[in-house]
This record gives sequence, C-alpha cells and structure tokens, in this order.
Amino acid sequence: MPEGHTLHRLAERHRTMYAGKRVTASSPQGRFATGAAAVSGSVLRDTEAYGKHLFHHYDGRSVHIHLGLYGAFTEGTGAAPDPVGQVRLRLSTRRHWLDLRGASACELLTLAEVDALRDRLGADPLRDDADPAAAYARIGGRDTPLAALLMDQSIVAGAGLVYVSEVLFRAGIAPTAPGRRLTPEAFTRLWTDLVALMKEGVRLGRIDTVHSRHLPEAMGRAPRMDRHGGEVYVYRRHGQPCLVCGGEVLRAGLAGRNSYWCPTCQP
Repeated sequence: MPEGHTLHRLAERHRTMYAGKRVTASSPQGRFATGAAAVSGSVLRDTEAYGKHLFHHYDGRSVHIHLGLYGAFTEGTGAAPDPVGQVRLRLSTRRHWLDLRGASACELLTLAEVDALRDRLGADPLRDDADPAAAYARIGGRDTPLAALLMDQSIVAGAGLVYVSEVLFRAGIAPTAPGRRLTPEAFTRLWTDLVALMKEGVRLGRIDTVHSRHLPEAMGRAPRMDRHGGEVYVYRRHGQPCLVCGGEVLRAGLAGRNSYWCPTCQP
C-alpha cells in the first residue's frame, strides 16, 4: 500500500493539472457513475492529501480516494484514449486526462463527511497543521508495541511499514518496545526524523533512509534492488548484514505485519 509521501505527490500533481479548471468526470467501469456525474462540468477547486487519503475538492463536495493495495492512476495529455480495464474514475480537460483503477475507496463526500474522516486520522507528518503532541498522547502509557502504534492511522497518518521500520532503526528503538517506554524527548527526535524522511520521499518519489556514509558508493556494495526503490537499513533486508554493525537483520510477525529490525542496533 502506498505510504503518505505518494499521496502528497499525487495531490501536488493533480493540483497542477486540474485545480481551477472545469473538468469532465466519468466512470467507464460504472461503479462511480453517480458520483462522477455529480461533479462533471464543475471546477476542481483544490486537492489535498491527509495520510493515505486523497481528496479532490469541488464546491460543497469532495471526491475521496484511498488507493489501498491495488489502486493506481494513469495519465496523459490530449484526448483520452478508449478506457482499458476497470477504470473507476476518469477525469479530463482539453489538455489532460487521468484514470483511476483498483482503488479501495472512490466516493463522493460532503464537506462535513470530509471533516469527520479527517477527525478519525492522527497527525500527518507532511502537513503543516500536524499536532505531534496529540500523537504522543495516544502512544504514552500503552503496552502496545511501538511499531504497531506508529502504523495506527488514528495516531500517525501516512506512515506505513517502510517508514516505521526505518525510523525506529535510525532511533535505535526496537519495534517491540512498548509505547509507555517512549519518553517525550525520544518521541520528539523520532517525529522530527520521520518528518524529514517523508518530506524527502515527496521530493524524490521514493523512500531513501540511509545516511550518506552507508550509501552503496560509500560502502562499495551493490545497490538495493526492490520495486519500492531507494536505500533502506532494515525493510525487506532480513537475513542480510546490517549496514551499520554487520549483524543479521531479522524479521518477525508483529500486529499482523512483518517487522524488520537489527537486534544489535535496536536492543
């Protein structure tokens, strides 16, 4: 599932292409036909990302999109081609077209419903209105493993398994450490690092988390080959040597997900 930086990149891209323009919307697949008809011919006022959610805002209503595991956009210029596959939403102007397939959610919401959805989400490290103190208040005092708490979208919105695994490694904290053991000072350092890493993800379009001294060219090692791209310390590197200490990176189930960590660097 895409992490938050991907949704913020999409919001920026769609804002550039469509904000302030009158759009034609349709649902070739048919599953969003009523919603598409309701906004077709309207001006798209703005776009917004919050965590792993994307919003296209029109006057008095918004299209809410959650990509889930399989959602993806394709786009092009000029006249839109004949739809291929299950196109849930097609958005077009005279200059651009955009197709959405496979999303877990594509729905038309009122502004009150958008506010209610936002209220269910935690602090988004990529938003200027994020409240890290509120996130810490939901973590402190709990026995739940810290990795599970950080991936809880009602606590931190947008961070997924990759960012959580990596930011905990960089902080030297085991993913199994209970939330009650995280001090306010440690949380501040962790949050600041997460913000910086995710902003870099928005800029580059990939997740890079290693310091310059651990890059392939600095260490004389082969680059990482993975569909997610980028250089990481522990995510999907189980069985390989830690880039810092040389010990074996481990993997184990945690809260229904795989967790990756170095037992030496994250005691």
